[in-house]
Amino acid sequence: QMAQGMALGLNPLVASYGPALLDRAILDALGRATGKSFAQMVQANLPGMAVTTLTPDLQGFDLPGFLAGLRPGASIEVRHTVGLVDPIVAADQPAEHRVNDGLPETLEEVARFYRGRFYKLKVGGDVKADLDRLGRIAAVIDRDIGEYRATLDGNEQYDSVEGIAKLWRRMTEAPGLKKLVSSILFIEQPIKRAVALSRPVEALATSKALEIDESDGELGSFPAALALGYSGVSSKNCKGFYKSLLNAARVAKLNAAAGAPRYFMSAEDLTTWAGVSVQQDLALVSLIGLTHVERNGHHFIDGMAFAPATEQSSFAHAHPDLYRAEPGAFILNAGKR
Repeated sequence: QMAQGMALGLNPLVASYGPALLDRAILDALGRATGKSFAQMVQANLPGMAVTTLTPDLQGFDLPGFLAGLRPGASIEVRHTVGLVDPIVAADQPAEHRVNDGLPETLEEVARFYRGRFYKLKVGGDVKADLDRLGRIAAVIDRDIGEYRATLDGNEQYDSVEGIAKLWRRMTEAPGLKKLVSSILFIEQPIKRAVALSRPVEALATSKALEIDESDGELGSFPAALALGYSGVSSKNCKGFYKSLLNAARVAKLNAAAGAPRYFMSAEDLTTWAGVSVQQDLALVSLIGLTHVERNGHHFIDGMAFAPATEQSSFAHAHPDLYRAEPGAFILNAGKR
């Protein structure tokens, strides 16, 4: 599939998407046939995962033992994404642009409504503009949220590690960003994928952990990134859940060798539709031990309005902790407190 995608001029992420959907459908069918949950199937290694020449860095690692030891979490925090064009306060959003469906639309409204403790902040590649926007974001969440954690998403906007390192240095020097800087867990894919894996990133990695996301196109991408100074990789169902499980095994092996949690994974996927998509994503990331997950696709999709009313009701009945009724549709119940 990857070779055929390359022949068609498709990048590896696009070429992986079709098989990722098939893998999910096939394992779902196996679960229905055996009466086992996703976690139970992975723990028993019913898919038959093995260390092969595709993952030479895992040679000698007890993959079945690792899978058997995984335990799904009982809950997971929502990490709200603040996009580059998302309004921060009411003044950023003209009245005619409001949806007015009773749900929060600006970051200020989101923070007060959901009381979320995790945020993902996008930056755009212009140090001055990014500093200004981060300052405005910090003013809101510093005021309205007590203790919080955040990640910085470069989203491939910077041309080199020197650019994103300059932003980070300026952030650490800004008095208004002191609390925000102390909250940052890691920086995600700050460099364009065309060059992200071509040069070392120690200029920044020695100060703040870096992970790859869009550059994680193939099974060998994470090991290649590690050699350059990155220490993390994202989990995305659209890239294939087997890849996430194998990368989780890599992280476990690396941290065991280091004797400390130096390497990590994060749960990314902006728009996973309510229903099967979001539930499959949560089943995966909770099983591999992640404690927060990117999510704000529900702000741009009208819940499960795309599905028949009977299908919506069946999901809400089976998972009342995930969905709640709003006029016209069931929507994700994303952690209101």
